[in-house]
Amino acid sequence: MPEPLLTKLIEFAAAHRYHHAAWDAATNRRVFGACNNEPGHGHNYLLEVTVAGPVDRRIGMVVNLFELKGVLVKMLEEFDHKHLNLDTPYFKQTIPTTENIARLLWAKLAGQSSIGRLERIRLHEDETLWVDLTANDYKANRARLTRRAGFAAALPAASRGQGYTGHNYAVEVTIEGDIHPETGMVTDLVTLDKTIQELVVARFADRNLDKDPAFAAQPLTGATFARLLWSLLAKAIPTGRLQKLRLVESDNCFYEYAEH
Repeated sequence: MPEPLLTKLIEFAAAHRYHHAAWDAATNRRVFGACNNEPGHGHNYLLEVTVAGPVDRRIGMVVNLFELKGVLVKMLEEFDHKHLNLDTPYFKQTIPTTENIARLLWAKLAGQSSIGRLERIRLHEDETLWVDLTANDYKANRARLTRRAGFAAALPAASRGQGYTGHNYAVEVTIEGDIHPETGMVTDLVTLDKTIQELVVARFADRNLDKDPAFAAQPLTGATFARLLWSLLAKAIPTGRLQKLRLVESDNCFYEYAEH
């Protein structure tokens, strides 16, 4: 029987700067964009920690939540309200990308027997960028990075002759790949952002979707729209592999497309 999973969320605030000391200023700026700005910038990080194991019959839980929270709070004291490049020993030679921070947190948690078996962590830099790690990812120095972008667009109302109905769409693009030893990233984030803006946002934002040529020969639905976005982005990802695409139509409706 599969073991239940338990996920605990905890926040911490920290600052960081993407900078490779061996590169000149122009190369750092090209690769890291605004993330290379001095003296750095801050985030309110959100860490999701998922553990697995049998239910302890004494407490009815996989792990004591109070103890799990205590472990996480203690671990994050080292990073909370710190500049990761300057105030911690871990990022003197390693760039504190979201991927590298997630790997460090995984290494610190994986040896904590009191929290059960570590199944997955997800580290949100903000609401538009997060990284997922599993044990296999950690061993292989891989990760999955998700970038979220929003745009408004309209489609014909369900009833003929009723005009258009609008949505504030969001597209979540998940890239899977190796963490580059120099950049600390799964993919070129500057190029990825540019690609999403050019291929998705610029084409569909503030438009009536049924006027797009792609829907001249196929019905316009959330599913066909998600599939179209996949086809536009799959071969344009700068590095890594497009693992999943989610099109969020509203708070209670989304579509996912993936190839296995």
